[in-house]
Amino acid sequence: MTETPFAHIDDYCNALKLDFSSEEFAAFCEQNSFTPETISAVELVFEYLTRKKTETTINTLLRLSRLPLKDPKTFENFDFTVLKGRDEDKLKGLPSLASIYAHKNLAFIGPAGTGKTHLAQAFGYACCQKGLKTYFIKMTELRDKFTAARRGGNEASALNALIRPSCLIIDEVGHCEFDKGNTRLFFDMIDRRYNKDGAFNIVFTSNKNPSLWRSNFNEDDALLCALDRIFDDAIVFNIKGDSYRGKRLETVSLQAGRVASPRSSELPIT
Repeated sequence: MTETPFAHIDDYCNALKLDFSSEEFAAFCEQNSFTPETISAVELVFEYLTRKKTETTINTLLRLSRLPLKDPKTFENFDFTVLKGRDEDKLKGLPSLASIYAHKNLAFIGPAGTGKTHLAQAFGYACCQKGLKTYFIKMTELRDKFTAARRGGNEASALNALIRPSCLIIDEVGHCEFDKGNTRLFFDMIDRRYNKDGAFNIVFTSNKNPSLWRSNFNEDDALLCALDRIFDDAIVFNIKGDSYRGKRLETVSLQAGRVASPRSSELPIT
């Protein structure tokens, strides 16, 4: 059954934040004796403007996310066949983004080259496509961000910037140490995100088991509280196996040698 052009006008107006409704549009069409063709043309304009605004929003979210855009890591270009296991359906279910709406944090744990960062970035990319604000940061960058904020007295501003995104991706946990001040800020960030409203989660990647993370932090009590909040309701993907980087590596063997100069007797006579 084909829907009339009026069926989606309310959705278009909501997306465009217009104070206009399908009822008003119908009355306007009646007053001006619009033909069915004219009404359909107006609907197409609404549809185009809505699509254009959606694309602009997505592009803005991607630009602000700090995710790589030149060669984006997505679920579409991830080879799910390289990861096998009893719970592989949970991995394949990541594109649904159910975890962010269920407030479940995600952690990808495993050796280098097994796809952890690709999966984390793919999740963030998918969030942006659905209009959810995302922010990607490496653990070393987070440490430096906290240190700079403390020196400048901007701790509150730094924390707010990390609490605001729906999806916060922290890459390479365990690659650096946090002093006491930074550990406290880390705990504050986790605690405040834990109490957020709406769709939200944190995505972690690490080559260290979470039980070993505490060795990279000071203030053990604060860290333990933070870790409790992180894994209070989370999904941890333990990825084992060898790195699959360089599988398409092509090795070309060449040998360099000096070209022999011709002997004087062999020089051409001019």
